[in-house]
Amino acid sequence: MGNPARVLVVDDSPTMRGLITAVLNSDPEVNVVGQAGDAMEARAAIKQLNPDVVTLDIEMPNMNGLEFLDKIMKLRPMPVIMVSTMTHRGAEATLAALEIGAFDCVGKPGPGEPRPFGDLADKVKAAARSGLHRAHGGAAAAPAAASPATDFRVGRKIVAIGSSTGGVEALITVLQKFPRNCPPTVITQHMPPTFTKSFAERLNRLCAPVVEEATDGARLEIGKIYLAPGGDRHLQVVNASAPSCRLLERPPVNGHRPSVDVLFDSVAELAGRNAVGVILTGMGRDGASGLLKMRHAGARTLGQNEKTCVVYGMPRVAHELGAVEQQLPLGSIGEEILKLTAARKEGIE
Repeated sequence: MGNPARVLVVDDSPTMRGLITAVLNSDPEVNVVGQAGDAMEARAAIKQLNPDVVTLDIEMPNMNGLEFLDKIMKLRPMPVIMVSTMTHRGAEATLAALEIGAFDCVGKPGPGEPRPFGDLADKVKAAARSGLHRAHGGAAAAPAAASPATDFRVGRKIVAIGSSTGGVEALITVLQKFPRNCPPTVITQHMPPTFTKSFAERLNRLCAPVVEEATDGARLEIGKIYLAPGGDRHLQVVNASAPSCRLLERPPVNGHRPSVDVLFDSVAELAGRNAVGVILTGMGRDGASGLLKMRHAGARTLGQNEKTCVVYGMPRVAHELGAVEQQLPLGSIGEEILKLTAARKEGIE
């Protein structure tokens, strides 16, 4: 990618700063140019060092990470990756940070974790390449528009959505367009364990339909949105006579668990033409081949366009494979899903 990505590491713990620095500097395409223990030190270091990316702890003395992030996005917008504890409180704060404009998040490792910070270096490199795609507040900060479909009559289609980096804002933007009686919708969003429950609760507060973390055996119902839980299982849709969620224990696919490809493959097999597949912003290629299977099975397929993606990775690969029937800006995807899933006037979907 040319010159290494220049990173400033901000954390009040010297031990954590050292660990993050060691993980990042082990990648030849990343260079940690400085460290800071609080917001005041970080502000001075940003001015002096002009880093490409900042990693930012959420819980810090004097000024917490959320307050500092808000100032960065207002005064000197740049890619910021949040580093959070894997707790409910940490998840809530991280989700708020992603809505403010953080590029992505990573969880702090637990004791004895074999690969602390996992793909942090890859996220840093993607952030450095991305530049800044969002103004302060982002699309998700805007108030929800009045439902565009108060007279929406739902048909019989299932909606399947996959997303990764940038997906928090993207999903809020799409799902806020859904009416209370939306089509049954299943989502896989790459997110650390414990974060998905908080995200489902947040979506449920922001959106008209019911949003919940998927549970094994949950029946798909009109007016409900099911978010794959992060952790050790994949989300599938099974049982053609009564479509339901299944949480499957199997190894990661494309480096992810849950995987978008696993979800899309199951929807292709179960629903065929009675489905709509959507791939949103994200790193890598997860979901691209599954979306192609959906299209080959007769499903309608949508992809987010490059201009509105935080990372045009997953949608790019899907587009290049021929899996995407329509590429659309993020703000248009919610309405298009409703058009494709509405019942026809004669009652035949």
